[in-house]
Amino acid sequence: MLELNKENFEQEVLKADGIVIVDYWGEGCSPCQALMPDFEALAQRRAADAKFGKLNTTQERRLALSQRVLGLPTIVLYKNGARVAECTKEKANPKDIEAMLDANL
Repeated sequence: MLELNKENFEQEVLKADGIVIVDYWGEGCSPCQALMPDFEALAQRRAADAKFGKLNTTQERRLALSQRVLGLPTIVLYKNGARVAECTKEKANPKDIEAMLDANL
């Protein structure tokens, strides 16, 4: 799992070839904490299909806002650097995240 921040986000996500899925999470967000083990398991299971990363919005608030992340949890799928799909709030669950990935392969 790639730890994203303002130093590596552009290179690892916006300039990346293929699919990158980013978990935007916050330190005080209970749903984010609950989702994290499932997201990490999905990342291991589907590593051949996409690159997976997580970004701590508590530490990288400006970066999250620049990506139009206004609520948590938010999972965003980027394809060749372009934001193409997202799962937010109740839709940010393992089943819907995997469906989003499958729809964009």
